[in-house]
Amino acid sequence: MNYRSDIRNIAIIAHVDHGKTTLVDAMLKQSKVFRNNQVVGELIMDQNALEREKGITIMAKNTAVVYQGVKINIIDTPGHADFSGEVERVVSMADGCLLLVDSIEGPMPQTKFVLRLAMEMGLKPIVVINKVDRRNSRIAEVLKLTEDLFLELAISADQLDFPVLYASAREGTAVTELGMKGKDIAPLFECILEKVPPPKIESGPFQMLVSNLDYDSHKGKIAIGRIWRGKVAPHDLVVSVGADGSVTHYEISEVFTYLGLKHLKVEEAEAGDIVAVTGLDKVNIGDTIASPEQPEALPRIEIGEPTVEMTFGVNTSPFAGREGRFCTTRQLRARLYRELETNLSLRVQDTDSPDTSLVKGRGELHLAILVETMRREGYEFEVSRPEAITKIVDGTLVEPVEVLTIDTKDEYIAVLTEMLSKRQAQLTDMRSDGHDNVRLVFHVPTKGLIGFRNAFSTATRGESTMNAIFLSYEPYHGDIISTRNGVLAASEQGIAVTYGLNNAQGRGFTFIEPGTLVYEGMIVGLNSRPKDIAINVCKEKKKTNIRSSTSDIAIKLTPPIQLSLEQAIGFINNDELVEVTPGNIRLRKKLLTQGQRLRNSSSSRRSVKKQPI
Repeated sequence: MNYRSDIRNIAIIAHVDHGKTTLVDAMLKQSKVFRNNQVVGELIMDQNALEREKGITIMAKNTAVVYQGVKINIIDTPGHADFSGEVERVVSMADGCLLLVDSIEGPMPQTKFVLRLAMEMGLKPIVVINKVDRRNSRIAEVLKLTEDLFLELAISADQLDFPVLYASAREGTAVTELGMKGKDIAPLFECILEKVPPPKIESGPFQMLVSNLDYDSHKGKIAIGRIWRGKVAPHDLVVSVGADGSVTHYEISEVFTYLGLKHLKVEEAEAGDIVAVTGLDKVNIGDTIASPEQPEALPRIEIGEPTVEMTFGVNTSPFAGREGRFCTTRQLRARLYRELETNLSLRVQDTDSPDTSLVKGRGELHLAILVETMRREGYEFEVSRPEAITKIVDGTLVEPVEVLTIDTKDEYIAVLTEMLSKRQAQLTDMRSDGHDNVRLVFHVPTKGLIGFRNAFSTATRGESTMNAIFLSYEPYHGDIISTRNGVLAASEQGIAVTYGLNNAQGRGFTFIEPGTLVYEGMIVGLNSRPKDIAINVCKEKKKTNIRSSTSDIAIKLTPPIQLSLEQAIGFINNDELVEVTPGNIRLRKKLLTQGQRLRNSSSSRRSVKKQPI
């Protein structure tokens, strides 16, 4: 067994908002991979528009820097629990990991998840306590909590011997001892070279595991992964070994390595390198690319099961086909199945209806990002309310349960506890820092978290944060009764006017502005009472024979509530849908006419009465 001392492969893992991407910025800038006059901005690795808008990393990405003649391949991973499949997919390429921990929040649920994964993979960890320059940081306590986490998760004794650095990613500094004055990020580079083991090189012909896919309009599909054995060069003959053991023959077109944000075309790459190769048009993530001389498959990437599902269907509203470029069943299904090539934690299956597909993911945000991505690509469709995935285990119905961590103020404890108790949550831990800040930890069924984030932000006035991660499957806790009020549904098709909306605001809150096109059954507001109401927002003020210059003074409307896509998905009930188009996000009833809804309600009540007591 040989080692390549000129390479280090490292993954950066942490909870969301703990500063991973900012730290990668500092590493890229200080390693001089950019020209001195090159403007690169902030959050360099978050090049996707959605990532920049939401301030989170969604897709795992590769980059590399060179320090003292050693190439450091860096894998930037998502921090949000809904995208943990991305971490599972790429962490196998690394030999070590930087575990970032916020100096105030400390270890969070996602921190525990990714650290357990790193321990199981045998990665050498380096702990970086970030944001040490913040005024209210609690570094000593956070370090103690991190040590406790290692004691809980460590598989071998040597994993407890980890170095600790103290960093300010925003300032681009890192130090080995608390209290030292930071100058640059060099101590972090030195620690990586010293503590992260170089890649092991096995003898034998070429072998590589595909961990990611990219696409180029000229080069076609690009397979990304780490070479575990041998060498690869353009025009080499290789085979790919699929999930079912099938073997397909290819010729490598081009080989690329990474440096900064660039793909560097190379004549040859060796074991230990992280590369991108072209010429393999049907390869999938998890496949092994190997030499025809020894076509052995590497262990496939194991991805956890999805916990939430929702239906994607062709738009059936009266406005269908007006705004989207891709509106048909065939186009929608093709796009969903194409997503499976790169989104390993997603599942798609057909339903009894030919126009509807069932899509399963890791959480509301995971599915909402897919919906938003498709909307921006020009797709027009409708989605249902997310539901937790239940299953039968040993004859018992079980459902997913998550650990919910809330950082809030003392004044919100009562209201949050009351809200969550109605969602079948159980308080398992509560800790206060003595300065009006408290951390609450709940075990709550996944179905209880659907639609909770909107209510949470309102109840805490945006002054609190919540994070959840999958815990386990437990026996079904029973149904949760919706506490949402009824909605205001348009009673006819037309254009909403000020006079009609003013009447609607007498019943509750509105979601639309004057001049908005509406159709019968479209949800235009939230009722102040529990029942749904059909209301005519297109109704104009009746004209009279006597008119004066002051008779039509403009009516002042309360500004409408603007729901984002995520809020809309969490807002709807089971009898409602979200209509998604490139230009609009509309809420609607599944049954559009008032007559249909009344008949359905009556038949539902009759069926309940017929059930035996």
